[in-house]
Amino acid sequence: MLMTVAGDTIVIVGLETNSFLDESYRPWRPSLIAAEQGVGYEAHDVGVLASGVVGLSDEALVIRRDDLPRFLAGWYPYELTIIDVPGSPTTGRLDEIILAVGTAGHDEPILPSLTGSRLFFSGHDDCYVAVESTDPSLPAAIMSRLLALLVGSALVDDAVVDVPDPDVEALESLIEESRHWVGVLGVTTRDAVTVDLHAVPEPWRLGEPPVPARVDRRAVYDITTGGWRLQDPVAPASARPAHPSRDTW
Repeated sequence: MLMTVAGDTIVIVGLETNSFLDESYRPWRPSLIAAEQGVGYEAHDVGVLASGVVGLSDEALVIRRDDLPRFLAGWYPYELTIIDVPGSPTTGRLDEIILAVGTAGHDEPILPSLTGSRLFFSGHDDCYVAVESTDPSLPAAIMSRLLALLVGSALVDDAVVDVPDPDVEALESLIEESRHWVGVLGVTTRDAVTVDLHAVPEPWRLGEPPVPARVDRRAVYDITTGGWRLQDPVAPASARPAHPSRDTW
């Protein structure tokens, strides 16, 4: 999904993993991982620019966009920060990118300061992700995928569960109503799974005060047909209590 809106070149500016460790249990440099994965790359020594900056590695890696799936195949990075660039970036351009990422304040967007870049991604474990894109269709597409993943978490057992993404156009209308939504698993039956959607005035994160009791919309997944519907709440949900760390996105 993300790669469809990115340019031809990806710069990996932040990478942390326990999947590749040396004899002293220190993580490999990104260039060693790329070589192990059989991916062509250019390495850029970040040096003092990354000193003390969370999310930046000592080495930036430049790879082709189409090689990113192969680079990430078969292992797990618990920190990953990437940005796309047009063409082949110069050393000066790479330093500019690293400075922009390293000096940005909390919730300060990166892309406006980097002409030509169309995608910025920064992920931490399986809990948090920050995505910026110049493509206006991406927010609804991400929301659609998160809904499918949340419903899948209610259905998965020992077998693989395939839950299709809901229609993006319907979610675009939600984003027009409110910039910030929180989804919590609601009623789950043999035939359907409901996600209660709460419009909130500010971004919400795990550990913050509980989401409002009021439900503004409900997204319902029909298990039998594989279809979705978006509806106004007509009555309080009678779902069992949901654990926020598992049931909220």
